[in-house]
Amino acid sequence: MFKALADPTRRQLLDELFRQDGQSMSALERRFDMSRFGVAKHLKQLEEAGLVVVRRRGREKLHFLNPVPIRLIHDRWVSKYAEPWAAALSGLKTTLETPMEKVFEIYIRTTAERLWEAITDPEIRAKYNFGARVESDWQVGSPLTMASPKADGPLGDGEVLEIDPPRRLVHTLRALWGEDVKEEGFSRVTWEIEQVADSCRLTVTHDQLREGANEQLYGGWPMILSGLKTWLETGQVLTTPGSLMYA
Repeated sequence: MFKALADPTRRQLLDELFRQDGQSMSALERRFDMSRFGVAKHLKQLEEAGLVVVRRRGREKLHFLNPVPIRLIHDRWVSKYAEPWAAALSGLKTTLETPMEKVFEIYIRTTAERLWEAITDPEIRAKYNFGARVESDWQVGSPLTMASPKADGPLGDGEVLEIDPPRRLVHTLRALWGEDVKEEGFSRVTWEIEQVADSCRLTVTHDQLREGANEQLYGGWPMILSGLKTWLETGQVLTTPGSLMYA
Protein backbone atom coordinates (compact mmCIF):
# COMPACT_ATOMS: atom_id res chain seq x y z
CA MET A 1 0.00 0.00 0.00
CA PHE A 2 2.84 2.39 0.79
CA LYS A 3 4.36 1.64 -2.62
CA ALA A 4 1.05 2.43 -4.29
CA LEU A 5 0.75 5.73 -2.41
CA ALA A 6 4.35 6.73 -3.19
CA ASP A 7 3.53 7.75 -6.77
CA PRO A 8 2.05 11.28 -7.15
CA THR A 9 -0.16 10.25 -10.08
CA ARG A 10 -1.74 7.49 -8.02
CA ARG A 11 -2.31 9.92 -5.17
CA GLN A 12 -4.00 12.27 -7.64
CA LEU A 13 -6.23 9.42 -8.82
CA LEU A 14 -7.30 8.78 -5.22
CA ASP A 15 -7.93 12.50 -4.78
CA GLU A 16 -10.08 12.46 -7.89
CA LEU A 17 -12.12 9.52 -6.55
CA PHE A 18 -12.37 11.30 -3.21
CA ARG A 19 -13.82 14.29 -5.08
CA GLN A 20 -16.26 12.14 -7.07
CA ASP A 21 -16.50 8.45 -6.31
CA GLY A 22 -17.63 5.77 -8.76
CA GLN A 23 -15.94 7.13 -11.91
CA SER A 24 -15.39 5.20 -15.14
CA MET A 25 -12.03 4.79 -16.86
CA SER A 26 -13.05 7.30 -19.52
CA ALA A 27 -13.96 9.92 -16.93
CA LEU A 28 -10.68 9.46 -15.06
CA GLU A 29 -8.65 9.47 -18.28
CA ARG A 30 -9.90 12.96 -19.15
CA ARG A 31 -8.46 14.27 -15.88
CA PHE A 32 -4.88 13.28 -16.67
CA ASP A 33 -2.37 14.17 -19.38
CA MET A 34 -1.42 10.58 -20.14
CA SER A 35 -2.59 7.64 -22.22
CA ARG A 36 -5.52 5.43 -21.27
CA PHE A 37 -3.01 2.60 -20.80
CA GLY A 38 -1.04 4.69 -18.31
CA VAL A 39 -4.14 5.53 -16.26
CA ALA A 40 -5.22 1.87 -16.33
CA LYS A 41 -1.80 0.75 -15.10
CA HIS A 42 -1.92 3.12 -12.13
CA LEU A 43 -5.49 2.09 -11.30
CA LYS A 44 -4.46 -1.57 -11.39
CA GLN A 45 -1.76 -0.93 -8.79
CA LEU A 46 -4.21 0.91 -6.57
CA GLU A 47 -6.68 -1.97 -6.94
CA GLU A 48 -4.02 -4.53 -6.03
CA ALA A 49 -3.19 -2.46 -2.93
CA GLY A 50 -6.88 -2.50 -1.92
CA LEU A 51 -7.21 1.28 -2.21
CA VAL A 52 -9.59 1.15 -5.18
CA VAL A 53 -12.55 -1.20 -5.66
CA VAL A 54 -13.89 -1.84 -9.17
CA ARG A 55 -17.57 -2.59 -9.73
CA ARG A 56 -19.12 -3.34 -13.13
CA ARG A 57 -22.27 -1.47 -14.19
CA GLY A 58 -23.38 -2.84 -17.54
CA ARG A 59 -20.47 -2.40 -19.92
CA GLU A 60 -18.72 0.13 -17.71
CA LYS A 61 -16.27 -0.50 -14.88
CA LEU A 62 -16.66 2.05 -12.10
CA HIS A 63 -13.85 2.83 -9.65
CA PHE A 64 -14.48 3.54 -5.97
CA LEU A 65 -12.10 4.81 -3.31
CA ASN A 66 -11.70 2.27 -0.48
CA PRO A 67 -10.57 4.12 2.67
CA VAL A 68 -10.49 1.04 4.92
CA PRO A 69 -6.76 0.15 4.44
CA ILE A 70 -5.78 3.74 5.22
CA ARG A 71 -7.98 3.63 8.32
CA LEU A 72 -6.20 0.47 9.49
CA ILE A 73 -2.83 2.21 9.20
CA HIS A 74 -4.27 5.18 11.05
CA ASP A 75 -5.51 2.94 13.87
CA ARG A 76 -2.12 1.26 14.13
CA TRP A 77 0.14 4.31 14.30
CA VAL A 78 -1.96 7.28 15.39
CA SER A 79 -2.40 7.23 19.15
CA LYS A 80 -5.78 7.62 20.79
CA TYR A 81 -4.51 10.91 22.22
CA ALA A 82 -3.44 12.33 18.86
CA GLU A 83 -6.49 11.09 16.94
CA PRO A 84 -8.97 13.83 17.94
CA TRP A 85 -6.43 16.52 16.98
CA ALA A 86 -5.63 14.82 13.67
CA ALA A 87 -9.33 14.42 12.90
CA ALA A 88 -10.04 18.05 13.74
CA LEU A 89 -7.22 19.37 11.56
CA SER A 90 -8.20 17.06 8.72
CA GLY A 91 -11.77 18.28 8.97
CA LEU A 92 -10.62 21.89 8.72
CA LYS A 93 -8.59 21.08 5.59
CA THR A 94 -11.27 19.42 3.47
CA THR A 95 -14.93 18.44 3.37
CA LEU A 96 -15.96 15.15 1.86
CA GLU A 97 -18.19 15.40 -1.21
CA THR A 98 -20.80 12.69 -1.02
CA PRO A 99 -21.69 10.60 -4.05
CA MET A 100 -24.73 8.38 -4.40
CA GLU A 101 -22.78 5.22 -3.61
CA LYS A 102 -19.92 4.22 -1.29
CA VAL A 103 -18.01 0.95 -1.53
CA PHE A 104 -15.76 -0.44 1.24
CA GLU A 105 -13.63 -3.57 0.99
CA ILE A 106 -11.55 -5.44 3.56
CA TYR A 107 -9.89 -8.85 3.91
CA ILE A 108 -10.35 -10.70 7.20
CA ARG A 109 -8.64 -13.93 8.21
CA THR A 110 -11.74 -15.94 9.15
CA THR A 111 -14.39 -18.21 7.67
CA ALA A 112 -17.50 -17.03 5.84
CA GLU A 113 -19.69 -18.63 8.50
CA ARG A 114 -17.92 -16.88 11.36
CA LEU A 115 -18.00 -13.55 9.52
CA TRP A 116 -21.72 -13.95 8.83
CA GLU A 117 -22.32 -14.63 12.52
CA ALA A 118 -20.38 -11.49 13.47
CA ILE A 119 -22.58 -9.42 11.14
CA THR A 120 -25.94 -10.84 12.24
CA ASP A 121 -25.45 -11.63 15.94
CA PRO A 122 -26.44 -8.57 18.04
CA GLU A 123 -24.01 -9.29 20.89
CA ILE A 124 -21.03 -9.60 18.54
CA ARG A 125 -22.19 -6.67 16.41
CA ALA A 126 -22.13 -4.38 19.42
CA LYS A 127 -18.42 -5.11 19.91
CA TYR A 128 -17.45 -3.18 16.77
CA ASN A 129 -20.58 -1.21 15.81
CA PHE A 130 -20.10 1.73 18.20
CA GLY A 131 -21.49 -0.45 20.98
CA ALA A 132 -24.90 -0.65 19.27
CA ARG A 133 -26.83 -3.89 18.78
CA VAL A 134 -28.45 -4.66 15.40
CA GLU A 135 -31.36 -7.08 15.75
CA SER A 136 -33.60 -8.91 13.26
CA ASP A 137 -34.84 -12.43 12.58
CA TRP A 138 -33.01 -12.03 9.24
CA GLN A 139 -35.86 -13.05 6.97
CA VAL A 140 -36.79 -11.20 3.78
CA GLY A 141 -39.29 -8.48 4.67
CA SER A 142 -38.45 -8.55 8.39
CA PRO A 143 -37.67 -5.33 10.29
CA LEU A 144 -34.18 -4.46 11.47
CA THR A 145 -33.48 -2.30 14.53
CA MET A 146 -30.32 -0.71 15.88
CA ALA A 147 -30.33 0.28 19.53
CA SER A 148 -28.35 0.52 22.75
CA PRO A 149 -29.53 0.78 26.36
CA LYS A 150 -27.07 3.66 26.77
CA ALA A 151 -28.59 5.69 23.93
CA ASP A 152 -31.42 8.17 24.48
CA GLY A 153 -33.57 6.43 21.88
CA PRO A 154 -33.48 4.12 18.86
CA LEU A 155 -30.39 4.50 16.69
CA GLY A 156 -31.69 3.10 13.42
CA ASP A 157 -34.19 0.91 11.64
CA GLY A 158 -34.64 -0.80 8.29
CA GLU A 159 -35.93 -3.83 6.43
CA VAL A 160 -34.22 -6.99 5.19
CA LEU A 161 -34.40 -7.06 1.36
CA GLU A 162 -32.22 -10.06 0.43
CA ILE A 163 -30.47 -12.76 2.43
CA ASP A 164 -28.24 -15.63 1.28
CA PRO A 165 -26.17 -16.95 4.22
CA PRO A 166 -23.22 -16.79 4.42
CA ARG A 167 -22.65 -14.83 1.21
CA ARG A 168 -24.98 -11.86 0.80
CA LEU A 169 -27.18 -9.61 2.92
CA VAL A 170 -29.07 -6.55 1.70
CA HIS A 171 -31.14 -4.26 3.92
CA THR A 172 -32.38 -0.71 4.10
CA LEU A 173 -31.17 1.59 6.87
CA ARG A 174 -32.47 4.80 8.37
CA ALA A 175 -30.37 6.61 10.96
CA LEU A 176 -32.35 7.79 14.00
CA TRP A 177 -29.69 9.07 16.39
CA GLY A 178 -30.39 12.73 15.49
CA GLU A 179 -32.96 14.82 13.65
CA ASP A 180 -30.35 15.87 11.07
CA VAL A 181 -29.69 12.28 9.97
CA LYS A 182 -33.31 11.13 10.40
CA GLU A 183 -34.32 13.64 7.73
CA GLU A 184 -32.11 11.80 5.21
CA GLY A 185 -34.55 8.87 5.15
CA PHE A 186 -33.69 5.34 4.09
CA SER A 187 -30.57 4.20 2.24
CA ARG A 188 -29.41 0.68 1.35
CA VAL A 189 -26.54 -1.46 2.66
CA THR A 190 -25.24 -4.58 0.88
CA TRP A 191 -22.83 -7.01 2.57
CA GLU A 192 -21.01 -9.46 0.24
CA ILE A 193 -18.72 -12.20 1.54
CA GLU A 194 -16.31 -14.19 -0.62
CA GLN A 195 -13.98 -16.85 0.77
CA VAL A 196 -10.42 -16.35 -0.51
CA ALA A 197 -8.11 -19.14 0.73
CA ASP A 198 -7.99 -18.78 4.54
CA SER A 199 -9.51 -15.29 4.49
CA CYS A 200 -12.75 -13.59 3.47
CA ARG A 201 -13.15 -10.58 1.26
CA LEU A 202 -15.94 -8.46 2.70
CA THR A 203 -17.40 -5.76 0.46
CA VAL A 204 -19.90 -3.31 1.93
CA THR A 205 -21.80 -1.12 -0.52
CA HIS A 206 -23.81 1.76 0.92
CA ASP A 207 -25.97 3.30 -1.79
CA GLN A 208 -29.25 5.07 -2.50
CA LEU A 209 -27.78 8.07 -0.70
CA ARG A 210 -28.87 11.47 -1.92
CA GLU A 211 -26.26 13.81 -3.39
CA GLY A 212 -24.76 15.75 -0.49
CA ALA A 213 -26.13 13.38 2.17
CA ASN A 214 -25.00 13.82 5.78
CA GLU A 215 -21.52 12.29 6.22
CA GLN A 216 -22.60 10.64 9.47
CA LEU A 217 -24.54 8.09 7.39
CA TYR A 218 -21.45 6.51 5.84
CA GLY A 219 -18.39 8.07 7.50
CA GLY A 220 -18.22 5.45 10.25
CA TRP A 221 -17.80 2.42 7.97
CA PRO A 222 -13.97 2.38 7.97
CA MET A 223 -13.98 2.36 11.77
CA ILE A 224 -16.71 -0.31 11.95
CA LEU A 225 -14.94 -2.61 9.49
CA SER A 226 -11.59 -2.08 11.21
CA GLY A 227 -13.21 -3.08 14.48
CA LEU A 228 -14.80 -6.13 12.86
CA LYS A 229 -11.45 -7.28 11.47
CA THR A 230 -9.67 -6.69 14.78
CA TRP A 231 -12.25 -8.63 16.79
CA LEU A 232 -12.40 -11.63 14.43
CA GLU A 233 -8.62 -11.92 14.08
CA THR A 234 -7.53 -11.13 17.64
CA GLY A 235 -10.59 -11.34 19.89
CA GLN A 236 -9.85 -7.78 21.02
CA VAL A 237 -12.17 -4.78 20.88
CA LEU A 238 -10.78 -1.86 18.91
CA THR A 239 -10.75 1.17 21.20
CA THR A 240 -10.41 3.86 18.55
CA PRO A 241 -12.02 7.05 19.90
CA GLY A 242 -15.72 6.98 19.10
CA SER A 243 -15.83 3.29 18.25
CA LEU A 244 -17.39 2.43 21.61
CA MET A 245 -19.72 5.44 21.70
CA TYR A 246 -22.59 3.44 23.18
CA ALA A 247 -20.56 0.72 24.92
